[in-house]
Amino acid sequence: MYQLHIANKNYSSWSLRPWVLMKALEIPFDEALHAFQSGDNHDLFQHFSPSGRVPALYDGTTVVWDSLAITEYLADTHAGVWPEERQARAWARCAAAEMHSGFATLRNLCPMNCGVRVRLRTLPEALRDDLTRLDALWRQGLSRFGGPFLAGPVFSAADAFFAPVVFRVQTYGLPLSDAARQWCGTMLAQPALREWYQAALAEKWREDSHEQEAVSQGEIIEDLRGRA
Repeated sequence: MYQLHIANKNYSSWSLRPWVLMKALEIPFDEALHAFQSGDNHDLFQHFSPSGRVPALYDGTTVVWDSLAITEYLADTHAGVWPEERQARAWARCAAAEMHSGFATLRNLCPMNCGVRVRLRTLPEALRDDLTRLDALWRQGLSRFGGPFLAGPVFSAADAFFAPVVFRVQTYGLPLSDAARQWCGTMLAQPALREWYQAALAEKWREDSHEQEAVSQGEIIEDLRGRA
């Protein structure tokens, strides 16, 4: 059976992608969770990940790191990772790759912190630009392939790669179109995302740098952790 190494569910957006994909597609795996420590976690995580980062997937003696590489590795042997239809599959791969390498301002100003709600002081122009592109990309997929998921009628890796953004939208109240918000609601209703979210709320770990990142652009107006 696969073993997936991840970090805290409340904070680790990179861990969420392969985790939610495997859960949604019912690909069995054992979870190995490693809590973020204060400071640099590279040396600690390098015990199980060549890059010193999460996630890392073990398949027997094969180790696959990086969320996109894990996704492609799973696609070699599991149906449903990418859409079956060729054009939808091409679009889904492009969208996932764009998320994997882009949206730096969104990542930096609105880091994932599932259990809190933050009121932003301002909405910088660079963040608006990221949200405008994000909204357009989502609406393109939903319109072109008919929804309710980004690349068609069933959940795929395209949805998994934007799952952390769904939690960011919820945490920071980010402005989006009605169609984009509807997709976020569809995602939040998925059993895999609900499972991750409840586990994130139940976590007792607090790591100062991640906590400070969440309020660098605003203030916490609600903390839901400990209520799961």
